[in-house]
Amino acid sequence: MLVTNVRPWGGEPCDIEIEDGTITALAPHDPDRATAGETVAGRGRLALPSFSDVHCHLDSTRIGLPFRPHTGGPGVWAMTMNDRAHWREDEWSVAERATHTLGRMIGRGTTRVRSYAQIDADCGLERFEGVLAAKEAHAGRCEVEIMAFPQAGLLREKGVPELMDRALSAGAAVVGGIDPCTLDRDPVRHLDVLFGLAERHRAPIDVHLHEPGALGVFSVDLILERVRALDMAGRVTISHAYDLGGVDEATTRRLVEEFAELDIAMATVAPAQHRALPLAELTAAGVRVGLGEDGQRDFWSPYGNGDMLDRTWQLAFTNRYRADELIEHCVAVAGRGGASILHPDLLRLSSVADRPGVAVGDAADLLLVEGETVTSAVMDRSDDRTVLHAGRVVADGLELVG
Repeated sequence: MLVTNVRPWGGEPCDIEIEDGTITALAPHDPDRATAGETVAGRGRLALPSFSDVHCHLDSTRIGLPFRPHTGGPGVWAMTMNDRAHWREDEWSVAERATHTLGRMIGRGTTRVRSYAQIDADCGLERFEGVLAAKEAHAGRCEVEIMAFPQAGLLREKGVPELMDRALSAGAAVVGGIDPCTLDRDPVRHLDVLFGLAERHRAPIDVHLHEPGALGVFSVDLILERVRALDMAGRVTISHAYDLGGVDEATTRRLVEEFAELDIAMATVAPAQHRALPLAELTAAGVRVGLGEDGQRDFWSPYGNGDMLDRTWQLAFTNRYRADELIEHCVAVAGRGGASILHPDLLRLSSVADRPGVAVGDAADLLLVEGETVTSAVMDRSDDRTVLHAGRVVADGLELVG
């Protein structure tokens, strides 16, 4: 394949040669260049690494259905119970909703996804099976990694660890944990179960952490202790962690250093309440940081639209970034940053100046999008997009191809 007349990261116009799903050459644009394979017209658009949504809940999405007023109460448990009371009322099955939303995400430039799939005493494996069906429906268009996720806790209801074990045997790739102190209220036993499942299935771990301030730090320290003891460096992601940057400066600095030492990854959803660990400092330390959309117009929240370019804008906005270099860094986090969570062996971001993902040897997972500059593309969020996954066009003009 030849992708003609594109501007990688806003640079000079060039042509990109692709073989077997990998970028093999970049050369100055030549309108007379010939190729024996397929040609994709870049038309002077930007060429960026496609997005990696590493924190979404395809099992709860309601995108495509009639708008429903929000009914959830405050707090994780109240929201979980509100979802439990209503998720079976939807006009579409979990598989139909997940498949529709995943297709929308692909059409807007996402080709790598880590999705939570709720496992609890109420839904059993039904929601996991719905996400698995969506993954299969879009095989070849998007890489999907499914997390078995105990949204209502590992310990509060009987049989949840056994259900998690079954999901991990049936295709889930990641073991999910959540709020060891505030939800399960038994952090040692929670982590015993979590790391035991990870060991049994040789799977990585992703912990959903909403816990505030010093309590969040306490849970994180218990997790770090397990990572050291069990030689799990590079195998653990902490998601959300809204408040870890809201403690004292020395603790914040220590956490950044220990995350780098143990290769603890972080997934953010660019929350409005911004007391998280500092983004630029994390990447400068070599910590793998990715971005996700979280729930998308579901029983938890009316927000979310399947568009990671919108969420990249939000990441820049909530970090109060204005400089082009920093806004472009958010694009790098949304693309290669998230990809390095799914593939820890990838060369990771190491500074706000890194612009990976569109070089010889990179996977040909690309987003071609209209924009004078990368920053203007984030601000304008044009619909003129072409999406490539593994060297094949999978979407054009927001519509799926093939």
